[in-house]
Amino acid sequence: MINRVLIVEDHESANISVQKTLEEMKIEAVDYVYYCDDALEKIKLAKNQGRSYDLLITDLYFEADSLTQQITDGTALIVAAREVQPELKVLVFSAESKPAVISMLFDAKGIDGYVRKARNDAKELKLAIEAIRQHQRYYPRRLMQEANQNNLYSWQELDIAIVELMANGVLIKQIPKHLKARGIRPSGLSSVEKRLNLIKDRLDINTNEQLIAYCKDRRII
Repeated sequence: MINRVLIVEDHESANISVQKTLEEMKIEAVDYVYYCDDALEKIKLAKNQGRSYDLLITDLYFEADSLTQQITDGTALIVAAREVQPELKVLVFSAESKPAVISMLFDAKGIDGYVRKARNDAKELKLAIEAIRQHQRYYPRRLMQEANQNNLYSWQELDIAIVELMANGVLIKQIPKHLKARGIRPSGLSSVEKRLNLIKDRLDINTNEQLIAYCKDRRII
């Protein structure tokens, strides 16, 4: 059952919209916050008080402001929340549309559902929550089809980070320090070079420039 839900969304209108959707589903024990740090504190407090949340609904990206935060994105929040409460169900509600990124959230972070912010997203939120209630994962069919068509390679968080950094003009030898800053492992130069060669070999791509173009065309980055 899903009785207690925590919403983490920094845009007030989106936050209110999710609250309204949960209200329509007769889920009344709903808390909401605008910052990831506040979300983690609420999860810890609820667990200590014996009233743990059943579901975390979080965005992926949060705008920085004058308040310094330790946790600045939804992916990091998911990891931190699961360290406190491993059984916590997670539904990501985000504008992110890259199939590789979404697949990584399911494969590497073990999320239970994903809903993209778009037309009819309130309806899809209800479908996702109902699926999670039944202990099923909710993966939008359109994005699943696109992921199957576009991904000949099983992309990992490390792979996407490497290609994104290259696309942003970061030299190969400088990539390890960026990976370390993000907490992505392995981050050594040798590991980066081996991973890059593996990706190009699997996709039958010869140059880094071709790889970047391939990933942009397929919305992997």
